[in-house]
Amino acid sequence: MFDIAYKGGNGVVITTKKSTVVIDPKLSVVGLKDYAVKDAIELATEPRFALNSPDAQLSIEGPGDYEVGDFSIHGVSAVRHIDTDKDEKIATIYRLEVGDVRIALLGNIAPGLSEDQLEGLGVVDIVILPVGGGGLTLDATSAASLARQIDAKVVVPTHYAGEGLAYEMPQDALDLFAKELGSPVEAVGTRYKVKGAASLAPTLTIVEIARS
Repeated sequence: MFDIAYKGGNGVVITTKKSTVVIDPKLSVVGLKDYAVKDAIELATEPRFALNSPDAQLSIEGPGDYEVGDFSIHGVSAVRHIDTDKDEKIATIYRLEVGDVRIALLGNIAPGLSEDQLEGLGVVDIVILPVGGGGLTLDATSAASLARQIDAKVVVPTHYAGEGLAYEMPQDALDLFAKELGSPVEAVGTRYKVKGAASLAPTLTIVEIARS
């Protein structure tokens, strides 16, 4: 069993009884206070979103395989949304395995995944991805296309318009992504609690986690 909390931007915290993963903790890029990483696994989809905290159990910001606490993590390189295929791939997409649940984590990447990237992700139960667009990240259309391509049961959106967030460019509201994907939205409050793969929605569902 684990919880997923949303902190704004691409900031997400996944917590089990024994371990915590803090994703893209440098929240000052969206006008928030950086999230303290203490005795946790720091995971960055790009180096610029990392704090490289000396208090972290481990800091990860690139491809590779990692076994830490309750998490099995596999990173695959990706092109940023502002780069071309000719540029160095400095973004990373991740697959996190927690018990029998597999989570795909996408940051500000270019639309579409290659066969190699999809193979690296494997079968996925939950996908966490940005949806707000505005030139900063995936827009609603691209995010919906990626969600279908990955074919997860649950989509957790990040990086969309919200009170108290100071994005460099305006972000679209979550409603636009929901309309584009055409899936129901389940609001779960500030924490999404997952007991296991069998507890997930049987059909594609958007889970809205209130920022905490």
